Amino acid sequence: MSNVTTGNFQRIVLASRPKGEVKVDNFRLETVPVPELKDCEVLVRNHFLSLDPYMRMRMEDAKSYAAPQAIGETMIGGTVGEIVATKNPKFALGDKVVGMLGWAEMGVSDGVLLRKVDTTHIPLSAYLGSVGMPGMTAWYGLTQIMQAKEGETIVVSAASGAVGSVVGQLAKLRGCRAVGIAGGAEKCAYVVNELGFDACIDYKAGNLQAELAAATPNGIDAVFENVGGEIFDACLARMNAFGRIALCGMIAGYDGEPLPIKNTRVLLTMRLTMRGFIVSEHMDLWPQGLKELGTLVATGKLKFRESVAPNLAAAPEAFLGLLKGKNFGKQLVKLN
Repeated sequence: MSNVTTGNFQRIVLASRPKGEVKVDNFRLETVPVPELKDCEVLVRNHFLSLDPYMRMRMEDAKSYAAPQAIGETMIGGTVGEIVATKNPKFALGDKVVGMLGWAEMGVSDGVLLRKVDTTHIPLSAYLGSVGMPGMTAWYGLTQIMQAKEGETIVVSAASGAVGSVVGQLAKLRGCRAVGIAGGAEKCAYVVNELGFDACIDYKAGNLQAELAAATPNGIDAVFENVGGEIFDACLARMNAFGRIALCGMIAGYDGEPLPIKNTRVLLTMRLTMRGFIVSEHMDLWPQGLKELGTLVATGKLKFRESVAPNLAAAPEAFLGLLKGKNFGKQLVKLN
């Protein structure tokens, strides 16, 4: 049941912990031998690597929801690829799988955390985006925390990104008014014209509060927050009574910048509910969410866009760009 694969492959490890902004020097590209498989293990040739904001927090040696990324070890990351050698009866050569094999061209797994996927109607890369962790993050935040209802106004920051783009489209399918916030006229045009949001505000244009007020004439019922800082503060000021906030990310502060919020009083006066969440802690809901997301992508009702770095060596620069909003849509790295 096995196919012997020998040779070397490349991986990227965390070389040092960042002080302030992440630098390319915090990473190191290594060439390592393909390991010999043990019983019940499989060897996966990764086709794509997912780059995500959460990786920045994992680079810190600080208390968080998960253990810090170890120095000298393969950087954590979601991958999709193909089984090229197997000693596990549950997996056959050629199976396409989603896993967490990190910043590496290949990886070994015991199969426990691998998920087989069907690429007949859904592109393999989409399983790292709209039909993967980012899509589930959007689905969970919208359905379980924001509890968006028909006729309500929802606002999502980083609206052109892998998560935010799905939030707005799912909200529209549920009859909501969807307002996005993104950086730059091109991204805002995409959010409205391609994704179908009702409005999108360019926070870089310098008129955030006035434009947000104009786009939410009836106030805001629910917020999906990816950014924090000034953008989150502006949304708080527009919240309606009993509004809900899904706190997904605070990327504006990931390099250590303070994120002062002036409108905290609104949490009390508007009787708001705000909840942070980590989608991997809610695996019981993944089958339900992925079924909806997969059907929508396969039928063309859920659109997505990808930024693809050409090879593993380009991953650090692509990650730095992601943290500064230079990517457009889901940031991937092509590995094969």
